[in-house]
Amino acid sequence: MKGSIKTKITLCLMAIVAFMIGLSCLLSVIFIKRYYYNDIKNKLIDTYKSCNREFSYNRDYDEKTLSTDVVNESDAIIYILDAENNRIYTSVNKDTTVFENLKFIAEFLGLSKDANAKNSRIYSEEIEHHRNFNIQITTDKKTNSNYFDIVGFLDNGFIIIIRTSVSRADATIRTTIRFIFIVLVAVAIICCILTYFFSNVFAKPIKKLTKVASRMTRLDFDARVDNPSNDEIGELATYMNDLSFKLKNTLSELQQANMRLQSDIDEKIKVDEMRKEFLSHVSHELKTPIALIQGYAEGLRYNINDDEESKNFYCDVIIDESSKMNKLVKQLLDLNELEFGNIKISPEIFDINALIQNVIDSSSILIDNSNCKVIFENNEPVYVYADEFMIEEIFTNYFTNALHYCVENGNVKIWTAKAVYDEPFSISDKGIITGNIRVFVYDQGPTIPIDELDKIFIKFYKVDKARTREYGGSGIGLSIVAASMQAHNKTYGVYNVDDGVVFYFDLDIISPICDDK
Repeated sequence: MKGSIKTKITLCLMAIVAFMIGLSCLLSVIFIKRYYYNDIKNKLIDTYKSCNREFSYNRDYDEKTLSTDVVNESDAIIYILDAENNRIYTSVNKDTTVFENLKFIAEFLGLSKDANAKNSRIYSEEIEHHRNFNIQITTDKKTNSNYFDIVGFLDNGFIIIIRTSVSRADATIRTTIRFIFIVLVAVAIICCILTYFFSNVFAKPIKKLTKVASRMTRLDFDARVDNPSNDEIGELATYMNDLSFKLKNTLSELQQANMRLQSDIDEKIKVDEMRKEFLSHVSHELKTPIALIQGYAEGLRYNINDDEESKNFYCDVIIDESSKMNKLVKQLLDLNELEFGNIKISPEIFDINALIQNVIDSSSILIDNSNCKVIFENNEPVYVYADEFMIEEIFTNYFTNALHYCVENGNVKIWTAKAVYDEPFSISDKGIITGNIRVFVYDQGPTIPIDELDKIFIKFYKVDKARTREYGGSGIGLSIVAASMQAHNKTYGVYNVDDGVVFYFDLDIISPICDDK
């Protein structure tokens, strides 16, 4: 039989309250007396230390009462005997019975010099033993009263007795226990009343769970209930969890199928667009050289020009256009391999400044033909970690573009800029990557339109198609640069300046590990 949630809440909370109150009473009875006695003992010890400090000075005490400098938080009776000079210092009136009892103990202690000495008038039970004094519970047989006593000697040899009544402490303990019991009973009554009323509040979530179930039947299954109980809420929770599980699985399967279908459609569209774009660009690039080759070949066939010089010119044109077609096909194959990840980079350590200088030196004929001034300050070696063949091809693309677009008698400038890493990192046993170097290639000439700066690295894209055709450009060189730099996971780009264009790319600077062998 299912239990009412209201009844369960009420009974559980009442049981907890009853248990906690019973436990509190038990702990109070067991430990409160020990706590009070320990507190009294510590206060008596503090009083002893205060007296010891007060009498540690070599002063001649004329007064027969204790100084107010003595700290006595326990409000205990203090009796100090200077047996040698027969002086008594006390905090109690000498006409009282307590004074006579303390005097008797002190005189007996002075004769025996034993803090544990016992006599027929008193009985003491030692609690703690210290170097100069004992803490004990003393029973005065004459008055049948119990006391907490510190009995012993000060550092200067004076006899000291510090006494406080046990009955007073016991009375305080009994009063405290009665107060705690009354408070706990009052708290128990209040808790029971509040439990009864708040059980109605806890039953309200049932209505909320019903609303959640209704939402889930309309495919709104974001809410779930964990660990359903064996009551009304548990029944609704089980129903909602089952419904949510089924709806979630069904919708998840539909979403996955839809994503796969959409991905297949997008991939097919992308492949078709790439195929159309590729065929369009390739046909456009090959159309002109094929037409030239066909025209000049027919001219040779029909002997349009009989002289040897004309024949050589026709042959040179055919060879030149064939070379352009061969270069285009090779670049397309290389770019395809890079884009599909078939070519893996083979990083090695080399001097980037030496590579730049070698490319400049090998391009001397091209530099002379362009009538440009090349400026490169090769100050010191800078070792980088990259694929040297790819980096040479990247720089060569930048450099040849700069020469072709530089105005006559203009400048082509190459320079580098370093950035040091805050936290260098090692590359296995190759060396330590200490920073980044950016290589800049500037040509003094026409700038690139702003809206075309982000397009020039696209395959087959040409800013000036007529000029590109003049020197055999196909619009693939910068695409190879982009693919190569992406394979290195490094930055590249282009920007305009007032009188020209600057291309750049980044490389890791490496500090090689020296081999001492």
